[in-house]
Amino acid sequence: MNTATRKTPINQTRFYERLKRVNLPKLKSLRQSQVNGLKAIFAAWDAKREYTDVRWLAYILATTYHEVDGTMQPIEEYGKGQGRPYGRKLKMSKDRKGNRIPYTTPNKLYYGRGFVQLTWFENYELMGRLLGLDLLKKPELALELNTAVDIMFEGMTKGYSNFGDFTGRSLEVYFNANTDDPINARRIINGVDKARLIAGHHAEFLQCLL
Repeated sequence: MNTATRKTPINQTRFYERLKRVNLPKLKSLRQSQVNGLKAIFAAWDAKREYTDVRWLAYILATTYHEVDGTMQPIEEYGKGQGRPYGRKLKMSKDRKGNRIPYTTPNKLYYGRGFVQLTWFENYELMGRLLGLDLLKKPELALELNTAVDIMFEGMTKGYSNFGDFTGRSLEVYFNANTDDPINARRIINGVDKARLIAGHHAEFLQCLL
């Protein structure tokens, strides 16, 4: 059996003990809100019995740690999309002339929210449909802890090619019996932006989980 697989729930006591010794400075003095976020992620992982490669969980934790600046709580994107096309009332899709298509309703902006910073009108629309939530009318629901966890797991474990941030690539592509690629795993979310930094976080979390 690969040492990165498991059949039992995550040993959280051991995880927190090991967390004190690894290089994740924003988790050295844990706040209750950080613990709550970690517990929600662990609960979602343990609930999915088909998830057996703990490298996936380490990368989920590493992504969360980076995207929410170590808070381990869903947050709004710093700047709320200012200067970015999704920070305006524009869709990800384009017309025949290559221009992004504007929208007027709902009267919302779809900048990054949650654990993985869900962006774009279409992404909120699709994820809302998958989860049975009206994220177009209420994008702030992506900031609720359990919803943020669901969005992250849905996108990172399945990958949806018509997502802007979830790019059709999933954790299984980068972590499987033949592949161990935490650097290119960043392509699940956002190209190779900060890929080596997040791969480093992945290694630290993996030490806590194995």
